[in-house]
Amino acid sequence: MTDALTAALETPAYDDEAMLRLVELLAEADSGDDDHAARAALARLGERPRLLVRLDESIRRITWRYADRPAPAFGLLLKRFAQGRRTPIALACAALHRDGRIRESAVTALAARPFPEMGALLVLRADDWVPQVRNPARAALTRLLNDDPGRFLPGAVPMAVKLADRYRGRFARELVIAAVLAAPDHVRRQLAASPGRDLRRLAFDADLHQGRLDLAALADLAVREGDAQIRNRAAQVAYEQAVLRQHRPTLERLFAARPAGVRALGLTGLLRLGPAAEAVPALDDPAPLVRAIARDAARRAGTDVVGHYRTTEPSPGAVAGLAEAGSDRDAPVLVALLSHPSGPVRAAAVRALGHLGAVPVELVVPMLRDPAAAVVREAALALRPFHRRVPPGLGWELLGDSRPEVRRAGYRLLNGRDPVTRRQAARRLADDPDSRLAARGRADATR
Repeated sequence: MTDALTAALETPAYDDEAMLRLVELLAEADSGDDDHAARAALARLGERPRLLVRLDESIRRITWRYADRPAPAFGLLLKRFAQGRRTPIALACAALHRDGRIRESAVTALAARPFPEMGALLVLRADDWVPQVRNPARAALTRLLNDDPGRFLPGAVPMAVKLADRYRGRFARELVIAAVLAAPDHVRRQLAASPGRDLRRLAFDADLHQGRLDLAALADLAVREGDAQIRNRAAQVAYEQAVLRQHRPTLERLFAARPAGVRALGLTGLLRLGPAAEAVPALDDPAPLVRAIARDAARRAGTDVVGHYRTTEPSPGAVAGLAEAGSDRDAPVLVALLSHPSGPVRAAAVRALGHLGAVPVELVVPMLRDPAAAVVREAALALRPFHRRVPPGLGWELLGDSRPEVRRAGYRLLNGRDPVTRRQAARRLADDPDSRLAARGRADATR
């Protein structure tokens, strides 16, 4: 697959120009004899159901007899299909044609010589508005998922999930769910280990529904799974079962997890089983929810929470906890941390002072050029309510700095002022060498 085709398949732009360019690149890939590369391109296309749906819509417009956009590349692919050269890409493009008879012919050819990479196309045509196209596609899809779910589910599931809300799209969604529920164990394991999020979610739903996940497996998913939906559901079920069985090791494992929501469930479960020694160390947790649970438990156990925060070793969590549990009388403790050697601690101290409404403007202004980007960001946010006490030309000066985080801080200061200043700052930011800052400036200037 060429670099240009790879870039076209990964494009975030779904306008007709991008779709025409994609068809041209697909036609170039189809002109050679590399069947493997052509099928790899179709597999990549099937992994992006939104792009495939957009391509389907664009081709219907492009192939309209009164369309004002010529598409010679698509015509060439269609000619190859009509002449009997039914390469994977020519077959795929015929399945997207505006003419229902051509789509029907393409679906018939797909059913006779199915490729796993064509699974997404069959799902798309199973949602077709023409019965002569829709019914053969559904019959072929049903047969393939029943005969060889391990080969055809990975290509069919993302598109089935994408089309699930359509009136005729529910068929494919229910079909892939049934195929996953009936799949043998080795296929389930293959789906559960897939890099595709939709495949892992369906496999997890099936395993959970059929009671295939024990407490250890649920805890593994809660701790290691990258998808938040699977992780949170697994953590919730593991938490409920562990509390019911009074199984502390599972709750301790949840409490040691990286995701904050999983740690919160683990700590809550430990506290439900009785007094937990983990409550006091959790007072300094980086996550606000975990700190709040720990503070409630520590107070009920008689711990002086504010005293703990005033005397403990500074950390971002402890500094944030002091702002949450303390008052403006604790501002001197936080001010002393503005010169702490740790960047995260300095950033947390600035944020905490802003939370208490006790920002020492004269000390925070120099921090707009702090070596740590997080400190610069927090200083800009903390100073916005005090823009009248900030030197008037400082924002413009920061906009000319060499560091993008400092320029962003200068823009944040200027963006809190009068409309004329905001417009001038946005227009200047629109020319920033950093692409993200320039996009922000153009959007704000347009608005």
